[in-house]
Amino acid sequence: MTTARDWIERIRALDLPERVKVMNVCGGHERSVTVSGMRSALPSNIEITPGPGCSVCVCPEEDIYQAIQLALHERVTLVTFGDMLRVPVNAPKSEPRSLVDARAAGADVRPVASPLEARRIAEESDGPVVFFAAGFETTTAPVVSLIREGVPENLSFLLSARLTWPAVAMLLDSGEPGFDALIAPGHVATVMGPEEWEFVPREHGIPAAVAAFTVESLLAATWSVLRQKIEKKPFLDNCYRSLVRPGGNPLAREHMQEVLEVVAANWRGIGIIPASGFGLREQYAALDARLQFPDYNREGRRRMGEMPPGCDCASVVLGRIYPDQCRLFGKGCNPRNPVGPCMVSDEGVCRIWWSGQEA
Repeated sequence: MTTARDWIERIRALDLPERVKVMNVCGGHERSVTVSGMRSALPSNIEITPGPGCSVCVCPEEDIYQAIQLALHERVTLVTFGDMLRVPVNAPKSEPRSLVDARAAGADVRPVASPLEARRIAEESDGPVVFFAAGFETTTAPVVSLIREGVPENLSFLLSARLTWPAVAMLLDSGEPGFDALIAPGHVATVMGPEEWEFVPREHGIPAAVAAFTVESLLAATWSVLRQKIEKKPFLDNCYRSLVRPGGNPLAREHMQEVLEVVAANWRGIGIIPASGFGLREQYAALDARLQFPDYNREGRRRMGEMPPGCDCASVVLGRIYPDQCRLFGKGCNPRNPVGPCMVSDEGVCRIWWSGQEA
C-alpha cells in the first residue's frame, strides 16, 4: 500500500511548474487537507484551494428565511439537519435571524441526523411536520429514498437541494476559473458516477481526479493532476476505485430522476446557476411545503440572497480568496458568533480553517 509519505515523495520528485493551484470541491476533502497538515507537507509552489463544496454555505438565504417564518407563524414542527440551525439571514436584529433564534422564540424546531428521523418525528406528531432538506447529491439521495418508500400524510418537504458540478462549470465558463487542476468529490461520484466530471478535461483542458476522504487518496489525486499538468495530457482519473464505479449508483440515480427534476437554482451570494438544483416533480407536489404553506418571501424583503454585510463567504466558496483573507475572519466572525454560513457548518471552509488554527 502506498503511504502518504510515499505520495509526498513522488510529488516532490515531479518537475513542477512555477505554481499550480489545485481546487478541491468537497468540505470533507478540505477538512482532511487542513487537519492533516497536507498543505505544509507539499512543495510551496502547490496551492490547494477550497471550492464550492458546502451545501449549507450556498443554501439560498430566502429558503432559510422561509423555514424560519414557517416555524414561527405556522403550527408546524420544523426539522432540519443540525448544521442549518445557526445559519443567519439578513433580517433586523429585533427579529429571529436563524432557526436557533426561532426556537428560542417558541418555535418547534428540531435537528435531525437522517431522513428517517424526520419520518419518525412525523409519525409521532399530531400536527404538520416540515423537513427543511438542504444538501448536495449525497444528502438528497436518501431524502428521495424516503419519499419513494412513502411518508406520513403530515410530512412535507422544503427542498433546497443542489448539484455539485454546475458551480465548477460556471467558474470554468467565466474564463477566470482561478485554478489549474481539480480534485472532484468521491462521495458524489459514488452516487452520480465519475462521468459528470469528464467535461473538466474534455472541454477545458484542465486535469481532474476523483478522490476519497483519506489523505492517501487526496495525495494520489494531487500527484495525478500534477503529472497530467506536466505531461499536458489532461484526463479524469479515478483515485477512489474501491467505491466509485462508472455510472455511479444506478438505482439511486433512477430514483432521483423519478422524484426530482433539475431546475435553475440560486446559490447564496453567487446567484442563479442554470440546471444546478433539484425540485420535486409534479406528481409529488402534495409533499412540497412551498405549495402547502404561505410564501413568506415577499417582494419587500431586500438584499435577499446576499451575504451579511462585510462577509466574503461567496468569494471564499468560489476559491477566489482564502478564509483568512475575509474581512471578518477571526474578528467579528468566529464559530461562537458566526456572521456568514462558511463559519457555521462543519463543512464550511472558514469553520474548518478556524478549527485547524485551534489544533
